[in-house]
Amino acid sequence: MIKQKIKQLVEQRISADGIVETAIKGVSLFKITQAMPCAPAVYEPTVVVILNGRKEAILDGDRYIYDNSQYMCCTVSLPVEAGTPEASPEEPLLGVYISLDTKVMTELAIEMESATGAIKQPKSSSQPQGLSLANWDDTFADALLRLLQLDGSMDASILGESRLRELYYAVLKGDAGISARRAFGIGNEIARSIEYLSLNLGKNVTIDDLASLVGMSRAVFHRKFKQATRMSPIQFMKSMRLNHAAMRIVAGMNVSEAAMKVGYVSSSQFSREFKRMYGTSPKQWSQSKALIEHVA
Repeated sequence: MIKQKIKQLVEQRISADGIVETAIKGVSLFKITQAMPCAPAVYEPTVVVILNGRKEAILDGDRYIYDNSQYMCCTVSLPVEAGTPEASPEEPLLGVYISLDTKVMTELAIEMESATGAIKQPKSSSQPQGLSLANWDDTFADALLRLLQLDGSMDASILGESRLRELYYAVLKGDAGISARRAFGIGNEIARSIEYLSLNLGKNVTIDDLASLVGMSRAVFHRKFKQATRMSPIQFMKSMRLNHAAMRIVAGMNVSEAAMKVGYVSSSQFSREFKRMYGTSPKQWSQSKALIEHVA
């Protein structure tokens, strides 16, 4: 069975807790044997494949739990809470992290749309467009196995890009394909606005700025943004800023500097909104949280 072969390949290459980069850029293996409650994180465009155990993500109050029956595909930067509440030495979390190259995904998505026509509107789904849990299919499983079989630096150097492209194509054809093609193909206005916002968290970016950037009215932009992220643009910006600040504080940055880095001028406003979001003050947060490196 292909899944079992993939799991064996990963187990052979990672024995201790942590993240191990492969010879292919953007592809990493991870293992976690310690239960970690959900904490603020930011998902970047990525595919996360679980081979053993279960992973959890919370987006705007909705909980997404995925294991080796589904892979997670995130097509835009999203403020989430993520954790591994069930990981243990007996049942470790084991998986593969694959960063999505925006340029390659865009090329493939546009080529597919040129060949097949416009993206069909998806059936009603409880999942936001920016985050999908997709069932494995034979095409995806085979592409992932071929990718991970490149265990030498020469093989990875020569064949890595083509096999990574093959995996991207499998994602675009699979259950997460409509969301991925919407994010990376023609008409990817919301993804572009999120990318712009993520790069300018420390600046005073308004909703009108974002709507103007992608050529939409404020009302249309608001509706499409909420379809993609489950949040209003204002709520999304606040969550992104607070999550980035929380991650910096856990990593050792002082509270005032973390607040300024994400665009807060008033420390008191930052503290109020931080406590409203996480139920504790930034100072209490920094004292109670140990540095934990989250796997997205």
